[in-house]
Amino acid sequence: MHTEATGADAAAATDLDHARALPARYYVGDEVLAMEQRAVFARSWQPLAHQDQLAEPGDHVVGEIAGVPVILVRGRDGVLRAFPNVCRHRAGPLALCNGKGAHSLQCKYHGWTYTLDGQLRSAPEMKDVPDFDVGAIHLPPLRVHEWQGLVFVALGNDVPDFDEVYGGIAEHIAPIDLSAMRYLRSVNYDVDCNWKVYVDNYVEGYHLPHVHPGLNKLLDYRAYDTVLSPWYSLQSSPLRNSSDAYGDGQAFYYFVYPNVMLNIMSGRLQTNRILPLGPDRCRIVFDYYYGQDAQAQARIVADQDFSDEVQNEDIAICEAVQKGLGSGFYAPGRLCPRRESGVWHFQNLLRAAYAGPAGEHA
Repeated sequence: MHTEATGADAAAATDLDHARALPARYYVGDEVLAMEQRAVFARSWQPLAHQDQLAEPGDHVVGEIAGVPVILVRGRDGVLRAFPNVCRHRAGPLALCNGKGAHSLQCKYHGWTYTLDGQLRSAPEMKDVPDFDVGAIHLPPLRVHEWQGLVFVALGNDVPDFDEVYGGIAEHIAPIDLSAMRYLRSVNYDVDCNWKVYVDNYVEGYHLPHVHPGLNKLLDYRAYDTVLSPWYSLQSSPLRNSSDAYGDGQAFYYFVYPNVMLNIMSGRLQTNRILPLGPDRCRIVFDYYYGQDAQAQARIVADQDFSDEVQNEDIAICEAVQKGLGSGFYAPGRLCPRRESGVWHFQNLLRAAYAGPAGEHA
């Protein structure tokens, strides 16, 4: 049986011309995933909502980051706030689903009630309990940032500044204005592969001619380009053989570390958030947004079947790769410098996280 290289060299960062992929051991096992929740996901900005979902006071959205239940809520003062969706009493949920116009946040377990800015207001049958001070109990605030109509949350302060992570994207895609687009629908795809397998697949166009015949006709593979920034990579291509829905513009595919994808064309935004469900299973949360111009309906119709086709192609190859990684017959292969710089970039960011204080030395 073939075995992968072991020791520090197998997972060490190298220059692109000599780079190898991550060892298979990082794609299997509960211990690696637990480490990644601490070292990767808990130290990142995660998109949890669109501004349309949080337009009025009391509007709220629930989600999860690195295993932490989170609630986003618009306050009476118009300010967006985020908190752990965890009551300070005995950890009950403050909301079980998204909602509109709530006057307060009430725990679904024992009814402890908080104002929309996180201050405990009342606790049933606790009025005469010694040394119990309602005013001293407050939900711990999380960091919130609104960008291009999307609302992001970070669990702590050990996360890069938002503008450092997403800076330059809005300017590069201009005149496309993502904030002018409106949410249409969401589709979840559950895939039998490690979350990194799906990301590895997304950040390179090397597989386009072999896996995506339909998409390859739409994009110009010869002009397909990848540009790296500190926290994201951009793959872009001129559109060709496109329908009237998309015209002859540019397709932008942004991957923002660690698990966010922005698929942008004129009048259309798709966001993907890759969520680990286990060491060999993940969920792709796929949200569709469209401009409000005359071509919007044509884009919507063109997208429905085509997006499913591309996703099903990616799912099939990613599930096959996961089996290969778990076979015991995989040793980390050399990357193609021309086509896989995005893989090298992503995996080097992971290597840095693994070697950091919340990870383990790779």
